[in-house]
Amino acid sequence: MLRVYWGLAAGLLLVSCQEGGAPANPPATPEATASEIVETPRAAGARAVVEETDDFLFEYSYPKEAGDIPGLASLLDGRLDRLRTTLASQSAEARDDARDNGFPYNKYSNEVIWRVVANTPRYLSLSAAISTYTGGAHGNYGFDALVWDKEAERALKPESFFESVGELDAAVQERLCDMLNRERASRRGEPVGEGTANPFDECVALDEATILLGSTNGRSFNRIGVMMAPYVAGPYSDGSYEFTLDMTGAMLETVKEERRSAFSARN
Repeated sequence: MLRVYWGLAAGLLLVSCQEGGAPANPPATPEATASEIVETPRAAGARAVVEETDDFLFEYSYPKEAGDIPGLASLLDGRLDRLRTTLASQSAEARDDARDNGFPYNKYSNEVIWRVVANTPRYLSLSAAISTYTGGAHGNYGFDALVWDKEAERALKPESFFESVGELDAAVQERLCDMLNRERASRRGEPVGEGTANPFDECVALDEATILLGSTNGRSFNRIGVMMAPYVAGPYSDGSYEFTLDMTGAMLETVKEERRSAFSARN
């Protein structure tokens, strides 16, 4: 699941934040005129769009495996169009606000890169790396994921394969918390334990992370990825946390019966 810092699933969240007061002689903010669009040939299956104007930089891409499936390509193209439209509208508004209030305008940006996580006979599992900049001190980034059901011709959320995220969480929590705290300690240079006043020392539930369905054999899902964006498991300086967990018997028990054949344990 994409945390609230990333409103991409419902539409791009773009909030401009400027620091400091207006300068005595503010620099002129030029009107948006230039625009350059670069796109890879669609015949290759993959699609990559790069568009830069005076207002924004927009990048969006997905791999050949996704482009070769008409329904999935149409879904991703629709998301591309909506995100680009939202970015163009909100960056233009931010430029106007900067001009009206005597501030320099910092160009907005949004990048979405879809990649293949696993490709089994029935399912194509994808992950997305997402980064945005909306004029503040620094940008932010996060993750998204989907699984395309080739037989039903529809997109599914990875967590929908399980009886509930809570049940899957219970099956992996001890192992995941262990991995997370070891990585936290490595990055921060000191041991990390729960029960402190720091909320970034607590374990992270799966419903605060992005879940990926992965495969090492190309036939079944036998591992999951857990992606934690900045501010989910630690401060921005920690960066993101990413873990891979092999499927166990306990995890398999949390898979919905009608999806069980798509999974296997990895010993």
